Amino acid sequence: MPAQYYLTPQFMFLSNITQFSPIFYLTGFPGLETIEHWIFIPFFFMYLLAISGNCLILIIIKINVRLHTPMYYLLSLLALTDLGLSVSTLPTTMGIFWFKSHSIYFEACQIQMFCIHSFSFMESSVLLVMSFDRFVAICYPLRYSVIVTGQRIIRVGLLVILRGPMALVPIVLLLKLFPYCGPLVLSHSFCLHQEVIHLACTDTTFNNLYGLTLVVFTVMLDLVLIALSYGLILHTVAGLASQEEQLRAFQTCTSHLCAVLVFFVPMMGLSLVHRFGKNAPPAVHLLMANIYLFVPPMLNPIIYSIKTKEIRRIITNLLGLRETRAEF
Repeated sequence: MPAQYYLTPQFMFLSNITQFSPIFYLTGFPGLETIEHWIFIPFFFMYLLAISGNCLILIIIKINVRLHTPMYYLLSLLALTDLGLSVSTLPTTMGIFWFKSHSIYFEACQIQMFCIHSFSFMESSVLLVMSFDRFVAICYPLRYSVIVTGQRIIRVGLLVILRGPMALVPIVLLLKLFPYCGPLVLSHSFCLHQEVIHLACTDTTFNNLYGLTLVVFTVMLDLVLIALSYGLILHTVAGLASQEEQLRAFQTCTSHLCAVLVFFVPMMGLSLVHRFGKNAPPAVHLLMANIYLFVPPMLNPIIYSIKTKEIRRIITNLLGLRETRAEF
């Protein structure tokens, strides 16, 4: 049965149950529709910093043979996931804020949510592998070159790339089988699984349980293992003789630790808001989702450009500046 539409002052609702190719309505900032093109300006600069910054990191590592080491291979993988995360949200965000295009077909929504969640899981995995890299470098420095090799990093990289997407395929494909009813309005400018599933007019227990299990055994497990790695790192650092050695050893982890906090804190905040803050104002959901998806890809290149000695030196040389900051 074709869906029947009727208009409201702000958007179009779907009144009947939609079974085939429903059209969702993405939301910008409710009540600020007349100035959304101005609101897009800060988003544009965040996209510009994220895309250009991560591309710069990738180019620097590509053209400098000295940086062809396991640590910088992992940094390249992190930059790729951040780049993918930014590009995944760019089309609909630009469409809403600049071209007033709020509608998105179900198939396009499926592709976008698959990309967003896949790159999120990839980033979590990359941060876990980077924590293991820092653990070996600090706790077993003499065996680092034997344990962490280029071939092993390539194999781990393939696992990182495949783990999230393969696990996401079942729940994303199942969404196509569900009927949807009521106002098919999403509260963000992009598609997320946890939002689309709430619009289904059928039992979604499998998707809910599968999604929760997936988060627990990927993101939450990654976070626990990262915390364990840093616990062992702190134990090793505390055993060093002098404070200078302790500080030097721990400073090798500062950039990665900042990246971990920048990624996991907004993610946990967004998950808590979606699961326990159903009565929270819409602005809270919007703020947490935008911070989670836009801030880490923007900040990671800045963090690694400042905190990583080799990359900082190359960037200052490219800009024709003299490096005055103390070496980390």
